[in-house]
Amino acid sequence: MNSRSMLLLLPVFCTACSLGSGGWLADDEVNPPAQLQGIDEEVELRRVWSANIGNGQGQDYFELTPAVDGERIFAASENGYVHGYELATGELLWRARLDDETITGGVGAGNGLVFVGTASAEVVSFNQFTGEELWRGPVTSEVLSPPQTDGDVVVVQTVDGKLIALDAGNGSRRWIYETTLPALTLRGTNRPVITPQGYVIAGFSNGTLVSVAAEDGIWRWEERIAVPEGRYDIDRVIDADGDLYLDGNRVLASSYQGNVMAFDVATGRIVWGMEASSYHGLDRGFGNIYFSSDASHVIAVRDNSDEIIWSNEDLEYRAVTGPRTLGNYVVVADFQGYVHVLSQIDGRIVGRRQVDSDGVRASILAVDGRLYVYGNGGTLMALAIE
Repeated sequence: MNSRSMLLLLPVFCTACSLGSGGWLADDEVNPPAQLQGIDEEVELRRVWSANIGNGQGQDYFELTPAVDGERIFAASENGYVHGYELATGELLWRARLDDETITGGVGAGNGLVFVGTASAEVVSFNQFTGEELWRGPVTSEVLSPPQTDGDVVVVQTVDGKLIALDAGNGSRRWIYETTLPALTLRGTNRPVITPQGYVIAGFSNGTLVSVAAEDGIWRWEERIAVPEGRYDIDRVIDADGDLYLDGNRVLASSYQGNVMAFDVATGRIVWGMEASSYHGLDRGFGNIYFSSDASHVIAVRDNSDEIIWSNEDLEYRAVTGPRTLGNYVVVADFQGYVHVLSQIDGRIVGRRQVDSDGVRASILAVDGRLYVYGNGGTLMALAIE
């Protein structure tokens, strides 16, 4: 387990602690990150534009991922800044500041709105075109995931194991779905998805995937991604923190010390799965499913099978992000802020560029042939693969 990539949180708001695979140890004592080796560069990562947003992820373990909606991209920093940019050019459209607030969850965008979650247990809504603050909706605890909306409700997950829907128009609470937290969990929650059929699907720290109706929160189905095993609490951590991937009638999900799986959206029936440990989201391309393991191996598996097409271990324990496909390539970033371009065919690294020396934790976005990478230090960069 790579403690550079995650912190652990005891439910009753205890102090976060680092963990190595051998116990409560400093990261340098176990699983040292691989040193980068020289590569034969076949592609160039060209900077299209870049911008700086506040203090980025701050000093705590946050993953504030930007959000794209139409021709705009929105990003937030831990110290309260929210920015809107033109996607193609990087032109700053507006800037807002939440004074004396720590942003812990974000960003969500859709239907003319932008959302972030705060450490003080609020969801804040902004006008997507002007940056005007519209409302604040209280939730039960700190929000660590990006709020999601279908235009009617705004859905968030909180660190106390709840899935909460607020009214998109005024922030009032519409419904709440609760789960039971295990004794020990990873610090984080996944990004719930709202399907075109009107379901909300979310993964929880107890290793389950749950579907409820977006309109009223009525339970539809629940399935396990992982089953806790082992004698000690640390061995039984099975969080489903990776972003879910909606793929037509399937939803792909991953869990730490569990599995990567595909479920039928309507029924929750398991349609594919294999044993694996990951705390990031998945992506698809070339008939493969791609994921980053907890050891930072980037792995390609033939869809609907357990056949591993390739596995790249060159970035072992470098705390890589979840993979993102673009064209013929798979892209990840690491704890030193390097973006690595891998071939979808055989997994070899064919390009590399450092974006932010403070590292990258946020998910990489791929939109209209470009990559959007948000570094821990606050650098937001648009890149083209050439």
